[in-house]
Amino acid sequence: ICDIEIYHYRFDLKEIVSTRRLTKLPSNPKNGAKFSGTEVSIFAFGRIDDLLAATTRFFQKILILKIPKVAIELVVDCGDNPGSQSENLILANECVALPSPASNIECLKSGLEDYVLKHGNSFNNICHSCFSIGESLKVGSGVACRTASHRSNGQVIEAVIIISELPEPTTPSCFRACDTKTEVLYFNDFSPCSISQSSLNALTSIDWKSYGLTLRSIEDQDGYALLEWENLPPYAHIDIALHCYHKQVPPAKQKTQLDRTLTRKAVKLALNDLKEKNTGVLLSAHALKIRNYAPDLARTIAGLILSSNDSDFQGECSSLLGLPFQDIEGKIVEDCIKERIISVIEMNDRKPQRSREAAPFLFEDDCFHEPDFLDEEYEGGEEAFSSLDL
Repeated sequence: ICDIEIYHYRFDLKEIVSTRRLTKLPSNPKNGAKFSGTEVSIFAFGRIDDLLAATTRFFQKILILKIPKVAIELVVDCGDNPGSQSENLILANECVALPSPASNIECLKSGLEDYVLKHGNSFNNICHSCFSIGESLKVGSGVACRTASHRSNGQVIEAVIIISELPEPTTPSCFRACDTKTEVLYFNDFSPCSISQSSLNALTSIDWKSYGLTLRSIEDQDGYALLEWENLPPYAHIDIALHCYHKQVPPAKQKTQLDRTLTRKAVKLALNDLKEKNTGVLLSAHALKIRNYAPDLARTIAGLILSSNDSDFQGECSSLLGLPFQDIEGKIVEDCIKERIISVIEMNDRKPQRSREAAPFLFEDDCFHEPDFLDEEYEGGEEAFSSLDL
């Protein structure tokens, strides 16, 4: 409401280069009046259907941010066409039910979850045929920031990654949710925009195979980054959202450059967070290969214990496994050992590659102590960085 101007833009749908489609026109002053908040008018050149598709898609993405005190409703009225009626393309969004005050990363995480549950916000409600239970979504988030100083505005990059596993889809919209391609939803200062080249380079530089993912290709398609995966399970999909903003508003003449290292750090923190919260998810190819041997190894160890004639030895093994002595049976012992082997493999796989050591003893205390995740490129750096794993 404090804006002193009404802004005007021209939107040319015929322009091939996406960054040139929107042109700012001279603004009109409000002459000291305070009304209606921010006002924007757009003069469009092109087919109205194309404009509606682009506008609808823009607001579907805006909903992901769940910006407090901002309501969105998109109504289209083709007044020049006789007999035409108004059409609600996006209904007014409900009040955001988040902890107060909710952090930006909490809003982004909740917004992306709704985006996935509503198939890209193309539905007004959750698609219950695909998401009958909340366990269908596996969510990870990460935040990386540059410390604010006289030389820096405190740049922040947030990342949220969701892996959804659906039942066999029954409608066309549900089939699209299982696509092997991921559009990276990119936001800059609370607005959807084309992905920056530095963030695109950051996504390319990540070792996706260490998370059990094989990236077939990555491309900049009309300003949007598309990642294509090779080995996703049937009816699975990956959604990624990135948001870059600044803790301090930069001066109008100061140009800010997105940091490739920060983007990479935030995405890796989100991947690690998702991996920590969901057992057996995003295991590296090496860990998966080793885990395949766990049943045979467990069966062999269980056989050695059960075939022993030394009751003291069996009792000690029973104690180490946390089993009552009377439960020393083939299947129970074998399953217990297999679970411990798999647990050690998965725990070791969560460590950074350079800090992996020989696996701990299988029968030690269950409270494993793991080192903090550190990026090699953050060690010994000249500038101060901080990161949060939420």
